[in-house]
Amino acid sequence: MITRIVRMEFRPEHVDDFLAQFDTVKHLIRAFPGVRHLELHRDAGQSNVFYTYSKWDGEDDLEAYRQSELFKGAWSEVKAWFGAKPQAFSLREVLVVDAD
Repeated sequence: MITRIVRMEFRPEHVDDFLAQFDTVKHLIRAFPGVRHLELHRDAGQSNVFYTYSKWDGEDDLEAYRQSELFKGAWSEVKAWFGAKPQAFSLREVLVVDAD
């Protein structure tokens, strides 16, 4: 399983556009084969910066999504709204520390 975190900075005038667009695709993304979890977070200090946090069965599943029409359509719409180049990170869990 991998965790994918994507940081996206939008021009302020397009924040509402992004939120509306994400609302229309969130269930489609979550239902995509191999997706186990999906969250959208807003930066606490910069209201035009968002992060997606998702969990995938594996890298092949993430790559299949990145090659899909769903991703290509959604990404082509939002990339015009970016204020900075997005950053993406794929992570493998090493250790989880639970409270005692």
